[in-house]
Amino acid sequence: MKKTLVIMAAGLGSRFGAGAGKKQVTPVDDRGHLIIDYSAYDAMRAGFEKVVFVIKPESQEMFHQLIGANVARHMEVAYAYQTLTSALPEGASVPAGREKPWGTGHAALCAQAQVPDGFVCINADDFYGDEAFRQAAAFLDAPHADTCHAMVGFQLKNTMTPNGSVARGVCEVNEAGELCAITERTKIFADGENARFTEDDGKTFQPLCGSAPVSMNFWIFNHSIFDAMREGFKAFMAGRMQQNPLKAEFYLPDVPGRLIAQKAASFQVLPTGAKWFGLTYLEDLGETRRGLQLLKDAGKYPEELWK
Repeated sequence: MKKTLVIMAAGLGSRFGAGAGKKQVTPVDDRGHLIIDYSAYDAMRAGFEKVVFVIKPESQEMFHQLIGANVARHMEVAYAYQTLTSALPEGASVPAGREKPWGTGHAALCAQAQVPDGFVCINADDFYGDEAFRQAAAFLDAPHADTCHAMVGFQLKNTMTPNGSVARGVCEVNEAGELCAITERTKIFADGENARFTEDDGKTFQPLCGSAPVSMNFWIFNHSIFDAMREGFKAFMAGRMQQNPLKAEFYLPDVPGRLIAQKAASFQVLPTGAKWFGLTYLEDLGETRRGLQLLKDAGKYPEELWK
């Protein structure tokens, strides 16, 4: 099996050259690496042979110069393009005035032609750590039914920022370690070792356990998931998109959620105690840089990833 990493980077690529202050394209170390460099590097070390960047067509040249060319010296690199007309269901059309992309579920679907076997699908601007990729590689190498997939579950307390709220998919996991449901909480705030969330703009709060497993969009899929993505996108276009044609999005977690509800597939939750880094806010940059430098000082990463 050729293990493939799919990185959803259409939003990232569109920010190149857009001016200062764009957090997703801000270097996170003194050598100019972006978070996406660390993800590709960790995947390479875990035995992934190919990376597919899902980008906007117009950003390919600049994206390849800044990221893809470095990775291509060590792994096979391919590009998939997310546009409003990509992978549209038969009979569907783009609503007049629609400019917003169709979402992460659609971004993953756009990569199908470039993915030969099982694969991992992640965000471009989240640092997941090497343990997540090692677990993913081991899962893909093990024999599984076509309907068996997985996700890496982070502890909520390891995914928080002191600079404001975060949105997380809080997971319900059964005794067998399988995902039962994901509940999206869009305004979660750190509260010591735990957290709390609000659904009424801060009027009231409810507690969340800091050790609760959450999804950070680190999915491990068998190739059969593309059929479910296509069906989910078709249902989205006929349903939720009609209610909000200019802004509705088809999110990647909707696909596992739909399959779980139908009892059509299982998703193993692979727990990790790793610390997540990201740039939810520009103020997170300092902590992210310090955290990555500590990992370098501990010998986890070389100063220059692609030398």
